[in-house]
Parts: sequence; C-alpha cells; structure tokens
Amino acid sequence: MRAGDFTVSARKLALAAGLTVSLALCGQALAQGSASGNWPERTTKLIVPFPPGGINDAVARPAADKLKDFLGTVVIENRGGAGGTIGATAAARSDPDGYTILFGSGATHIVGPAITPTKTYDPVKDFKAVAILTVSGLGIAVHPGLRVNSLQELIAYAKQNPGKLSYGSAGVGSATHLGAELFKSLINDPSIAHVPYKGGGPAMGDLVSGQIRLAVLNISGSMIALHNSGRLRILAVTSEQRVRSAPQIPTAAEAGLKDLVAVNFSGLFVPSATPAPIVSRISQAATKMMADPKLVKLFEDAGLQIAAQTTPAEAEAFVNAEIARWTPVINRIGLAPHSAPGKKPK
Repeated sequence: MRAGDFTVSARKLALAAGLTVSLALCGQALAQGSASGNWPERTTKLIVPFPPGGINDAVARPAADKLKDFLGTVVIENRGGAGGTIGATAAARSDPDGYTILFGSGATHIVGPAITPTKTYDPVKDFKAVAILTVSGLGIAVHPGLRVNSLQELIAYAKQNPGKLSYGSAGVGSATHLGAELFKSLINDPSIAHVPYKGGGPAMGDLVSGQIRLAVLNISGSMIALHNSGRLRILAVTSEQRVRSAPQIPTAAEAGLKDLVAVNFSGLFVPSATPAPIVSRISQAATKMMADPKLVKLFEDAGLQIAAQTTPAEAEAFVNAEIARWTPVINRIGLAPHSAPGKKPK
C-alpha cells in the first residue's frame, strides 16, 4: 500500500468513527428527551407481589387508580409467592424503562432478602426507591379476659408469670413476628412463646374468641373497630405517631418503650438502571397522588399513615434505615439462612 492510500484509508476510518460516536450521542439525547418529555407512551404495570385481597393489594389498587391521573393507564399485576420475592424478582429483572413498577414493602426489601437462602435480587443494588407511600404500625392487643389495661401492666404480668404467656402473629418472618420479638428483647423476657398463624385474620379471630390472649398484628380498620367495640384491647401501637383514626391509643414509646418502633411500609420501586428523568416523573406523580384528600382519608380510615418520604433520596434513606433496624433481629431469632433456629449467629 502506498503512503497516500494509507492516508486516505485513515481519513475514512476517522470519519466513520466520528459518525458512529455522533449517532450514539444522538441516540442518548433522544432517549433522554423521550424519558423526560414523551414518557409514558404506553401502559405502566404495577407489580403487587402478593395475591389479591391482602393489605398490600388494598393499598395498591386505589393507588394505581389515582396514578392514572398522572401516568396514564396503570394496571395491577399480582405475582404472589415466596413472601413477595417472586414478584420482586420479576420486577428487578424487567426492562428499566419505567413501565414496570414494584409495589414494594418490608416483605420485599427487608424480610424476604434476609431469610431466603438463594438470593435472586439485592433490595438496594437492584432497585431504585422512588417513594414511600404509607406506613402502618403494629397493634399490641390482648383479649379482654387478660386483665391488663396498659403496656406496662402487660409487661408486669409477663414478668410475674414466666412461661405462661404466648402471642399470636401473622406468621413466621412477618412484620408482626419481628415486632413481637423486638418487644420481647426490649423487656428482656424470652419466655413469651410464639404462635404463628397463616395470616393476621386467623390470629385476630382466635384473639377475639379467647383462644389466644395476646397478639401482635397489623393495625387495620377492622382491628380498630374490634377495639372500639370492646372485643379486644389494643394496648399500644408501634408507629412513631398515634393512629389518626384511633387517637386514644398510645404509641409504645408513650407507653414506656421508646425503642419499640416497628412499621410496615408500602412504596414504589423501579429497576436500578431506570433513567433519572423517569424516576423523577414517577416520584412527582406519587407526591401528587398522596396529596389527594380522598385517598388520604381512605388510607387513614384503614389505620394507615401517610409517609413523609416522597422523594427518591428520602425513600432510599428510609429503606436503608429499616434494613439496619431489622437485620439484627432477624439474625437473633434465627431466621437468616446462616443461623440455626433458636441460636445466635456466630
């Protein structure tokens, strides 16, 4: 090859390379412009990782209906199983284009990843937290036949009757189980036995009938109604604030256990590679949605509280704090895969 031919070939290669870079930059600019301007252009799917009819579904459906005002068509896809991890795994592996949103909770971002031997997703690395929508405390409740009228009286009774008290929960690894175990550790009484149920409904039924005398359950409208009717007695709630629909019930901190804070939460999460403009659009929609008075009343009547963590940064900080709070409890009671039941991890 002559020197002149080499020079011409080099120039052609340089021009081709420059054209390739220009096209790539143009594609990126178009993608960003679409994300911030034209998105969404089709249906958005909200994955609820539990079967229809549960508390998560009860929050997700009215939320999805309201999100339609800001994001266009939003459809619910229930993908239950494995404590929420099946649906969360599907969401984590979906295209990061904003058209798949996970309706996440403590089950998907704290308990599930901590207790599942085979890790199918990382709740922090594989997701971007967009917004926390609601939080709900647990209710420490007793049957009226157990003659205690306050949290301190319950603690005194447990101390005076070691081994004679047991509590019902919504199941092993549930928020109610973890909250009750935190309660036991704070009062230093491991003798209170755990009676796990297949859901909060059966546990509440047995509490009302007197089959069990103590239960730690998710606060709900039905639970508050039973409290108001005298069929059970809620001694305290584990949220940081009193429940707006039951302001007469003190928080656990007000009742003398300042570190007994345990809440369920619901929020919106997207795959971690989702472009920032899309994350921002979903976050803005969530903020507007949670400012709707009718939706707020609906949630508050159900015993839920409106969360303050509506920006992605606030939501991420909230989730990280919850993971830090509950990981030691999960390890201590032997739920983590590396721990033997009933033994502390080495």
